[in-house]
Amino acid sequence: MHFAAVSDIHGNLPALEAVIADIAARGITQIVNLGDSLSGPLWPRETALRLMALNWPTLAGNHERQLLTIDPAQMGPTDAAAHAAIDDDIRAWMTALPGTMEWPGDVLLCHATPDSDDSYWLHRRRKGSRGRMRESTHEEILPHASHHALTLCGHTHMPRAVTLPDGRQIANAGSVGLPAYEDDVPSWHVVETGTPDARYLSAQLVDGRWHVTLHAVAYDHESAARRAEAMGRAGWAQALRTGKMS
Repeated sequence: MHFAAVSDIHGNLPALEAVIADIAARGITQIVNLGDSLSGPLWPRETALRLMALNWPTLAGNHERQLLTIDPAQMGPTDAAAHAAIDDDIRAWMTALPGTMEWPGDVLLCHATPDSDDSYWLHRRRKGSRGRMRESTHEEILPHASHHALTLCGHTHMPRAVTLPDGRQIANAGSVGLPAYEDDVPSWHVVETGTPDARYLSAQLVDGRWHVTLHAVAYDHESAARRAEAMGRAGWAQALRTGKMS
């Protein structure tokens, strides 16, 4: 059993296409999507249509929820850009997406944690570090962990695979489409992977145990950065070019 998991595409169609090609080159035919697929200033409509045609098992992330429930006048610029680009057919597709999903082999798929679509799990804000992130400890991870042998998540855009003392595994696929960002909820922080690469993971069941591999894929990130600039999002352009915030 061998499959790939992508997450946090954020409307970055060139990054998505590069990841699809890389997965195919590895001979992997099953792909799951952990959510936050469209939100952003890049290609939200085109990305939605591509994903709808692919018909992968797909979750709703916090940005799908926000796009469907927040008054457009109250949206931040990232959600507002996607909201303006999508139509009722895309909204209907988003509405039908589940928040979590079980996968064969005792696997749980979620966006952020099994019980939340917007909680940070495998990484936390480091105190006194100008908002930079650190890896969560096992003690911080355990309260959210399910009973499944493997749980896959996204949301923080930072790839990581963790094995708990009892053998349960949790892995974050990273972000296909946005390698860095800053946010002020619940307090100001900066997420940076340090490279412009698109990220995803693959998982293979061997002799009853899952083996997770984190992948980084180079792609034409300059085209995405120029798109962000054309949409008035200089911060996104910086993140897409460098994997860092200025």
